[in-house]
Amino acid sequence: MNTPLSFVRPRWWAHGSVRFGVLVLGLMTALALAAPWLGTLEPSAMDSNYINKPMGSHGPFALPDGQTLAHTFWLGSDSFGRDIYSRVIYGTRISLLVGAGTALLSLSLGGLLGMLAGYFRTLDAVLMRVMDGLMAIPAVLLAIALVAALGASVATVVVAIAIPEVPRVTRLVRSLVLSLREEPFVEAARALATPTPQILWRHILPNAMAPLLVQGTFVAASAVLSEAVLSFLGLGLPPDIPTWGNIMAEGRVQFSLYPEQVLIPAMFLVPTVLAINVLGDGLRDLLDPKFAARERT
Repeated sequence: MNTPLSFVRPRWWAHGSVRFGVLVLGLMTALALAAPWLGTLEPSAMDSNYINKPMGSHGPFALPDGQTLAHTFWLGSDSFGRDIYSRVIYGTRISLLVGAGTALLSLSLGGLLGMLAGYFRTLDAVLMRVMDGLMAIPAVLLAIALVAALGASVATVVVAIAIPEVPRVTRLVRSLVLSLREEPFVEAARALATPTPQILWRHILPNAMAPLLVQGTFVAASAVLSEAVLSFLGLGLPPDIPTWGNIMAEGRVQFSLYPEQVLIPAMFLVPTVLAINVLGDGLRDLLDPKFAARERT
C-alpha cells in the first residue's frame, strides 16, 4: 500500500528547505555530541580571576578539583568566571533534547487521543471537550504552573511544554482519522472483521504519518523556543544546567556592557529554530501529493 511517505525517498535531498534544515540540525547535533572534545570546560566550572573577560582571553584556569588548565575563552567569560563557549556548546544538548522529547511525547499522546476521538464517536465528545479546555489555558502559563508544581528538571520541562501541544496534535489527528475511516480500504478491513487496533495501526496511522511528521517539526521548534523563554524568565531549568535561555538571562543584567553574553546564545537559538521550521516546510511540500504532481508536470 502506497502512503504519502513514498513520495519522499527519491528526491528529499534535492529540496532546498529540507537540505538546509538537515544540515543545520546535523551541525548542531554534532556540536552537542562532541562537546567534551571541542576544547570545552565543565560548564559549571568558574574562576574568579576570569570574570567578564573578552573573547580570546587565555590563561591558567582553576578547575574544581584543584588542578590548573591552560584555557582559551574563545567567546569570553560571564560574570561568574565561567566559559561562555563551553556553556553554549553544552546548552545545545539541552535545547535539542527538549525539542525532540517534546515532539515525541506530544505526537505520541496526541496521536493516540486523536485516533481514539476520530474512530470512536462515543469518545469524541468527551476527549474534544477536554482538549478545548486545555487550549483555553495560555501555553506559557500552563507550562509555568507545571514546572512550579513538579519541580525544575529536563523531564519536567519536556512534560510542561508538551502538554499544551497535545490538544493541537489531537485535533489534527482526529480530523485525519474522520476522513480516513470512510475510505474504501478501511471499510474493506472492517468487512473482513479485522480487529480495531490492527485497523488503526496498519491502515489509518501510516496514512496519517505525513501531516503528523510535519506537525512534529513545528512542535519541536516551538519547544526549543519555549524552553529558552522559560529559562530566560527564571522559571525553567536551574542555573547550574546550561541552557541558551539561562545564559541569556544571566547576561541581560549587564547587557549594556557585555552584549555578547546575550547575543552569542541567541545566535545559536535563532538558526536552530529557523532550521526546524524550514525543515517542516520542506517536508510539508514533499509529503503533499499535489506538490509532487506539480513537480512531475
